[in-house]
Amino acid sequence: MPNNFTRCRSELQKRRKAYCLPQRPCPDSAIQPWQLRRLIALPWIAIDVISTTLNLPFFPSRPAEASFPVRESRMNHHPHASTSHPINSRALVFHQSGRPLELREFPLPELQAGEMLVEITCSTICGSDLHTIHGDRPVAGPTVLGHETIGRILRFCPTGSPPTDVAGNRLAAGDRVTWSVAASCGDCFHCRHALPQKCDTLFKYGHETIDRHPLSGGLADFCHLTSGTAVVRVPDALSDLVACPANCATATVAGALRVAAGCATKSVLIHGAGMLGLTAAAMATWQNAAAVIVTDLSAQRLARAREFGATHTVQIGPDASALSEAIHRITDGRGIDLALEMSGSPAAVEQSLDLLRIGGQLVLVGSVFPTRPAQLLPEKIVRKVLRIDGLHNYTPADLSDAIEFLVAAAGEFPFASLVGTEIELAEMNAYLARNGDADHIRVAVRARKSGDSAS
Repeated sequence: MPNNFTRCRSELQKRRKAYCLPQRPCPDSAIQPWQLRRLIALPWIAIDVISTTLNLPFFPSRPAEASFPVRESRMNHHPHASTSHPINSRALVFHQSGRPLELREFPLPELQAGEMLVEITCSTICGSDLHTIHGDRPVAGPTVLGHETIGRILRFCPTGSPPTDVAGNRLAAGDRVTWSVAASCGDCFHCRHALPQKCDTLFKYGHETIDRHPLSGGLADFCHLTSGTAVVRVPDALSDLVACPANCATATVAGALRVAAGCATKSVLIHGAGMLGLTAAAMATWQNAAAVIVTDLSAQRLARAREFGATHTVQIGPDASALSEAIHRITDGRGIDLALEMSGSPAAVEQSLDLLRIGGQLVLVGSVFPTRPAQLLPEKIVRKVLRIDGLHNYTPADLSDAIEFLVAAAGEFPFASLVGTEIELAEMNAYLARNGDADHIRVAVRARKSGDSAS
């Protein structure tokens, strides 16, 4: 059986060939290029071989990773690291409402410091994307939509500081990740005041025009992550269908409950049983809320809310008294501790003030599209000592909390069932032409259907 010395010598010969270092002597007396390469490379090859063979840590003085092919090969040893070298990416380009999405190819970018290229494994279509496609939400085009996305790091810029996740842990090629819906500078007024989602130079995935940043959306083969993006690792045990909405609905709900200082032992009213509302019901249940009341227009969605922890459901109709009577009964006439408005309905905003107890709190999340003005009585807010907060998007810590919640609680709630169907990029226009499916909370889009990556 070969000893360590024999193994080192054999490996050294292989590495010398990999560097194209000739073993024959040069007839000229002057130093040759290959000799210079040998002088530079051989010490580092030896260090690499010895440390690998003897299972020793790398020397701290070792040069940057991308400087030497040997170290690059070690970077890509990740079991999920891609071995292909694509040069282009397909992407669905949105131009304007009423015009089909255009399937185009874009060259993969040259990465700058702090940037990464991620190979997308799955995206889910957010309701805001559908609003944009149908003309109910203005977005400058042409752009690549999609921001609920999961993928694996293909590569990152070799210069600058090594990339890290939100927790400060170093990232590597092949890591399965999700990322914040927006990238921020970290230095402007809003970033310094804990509002990075309102950065002065905010970059939003799924919103940037293709002339500025072609591969910014999830409806593509690859996504080009810019500097200032919060990245969170996603365990392989968490399926794509569960993890994709994490950087939108799940992180937003985590932010809303952060603003509300949690909901343990509180009675919680949730307006809307879409992705936001169902996630809020599950998270409130997971945080041990005393009661979770969900309202919606749809009886089918309310039935689903029960599966996500709702203790009570109320179908909204022309008569608003049904909800008031239910709240009076559930809270013994005191009123709700916390109301989460996830639907964007002005009527729900108005009614919430009547349903809150003295000292109660209303968190507005769903009002992200034009509606009629909500009618509020300032005197009521003052005399009941109410608190009203608004939340748009979230912070990097909220995204991390969202993944932590899904890992811990995904087995308790049927999140995967909210994705009603899976389609390929090339099938998107045909799906939209069928007007989608109202029963689906989410639809998954893959480059090519090949099964869930975590299955």
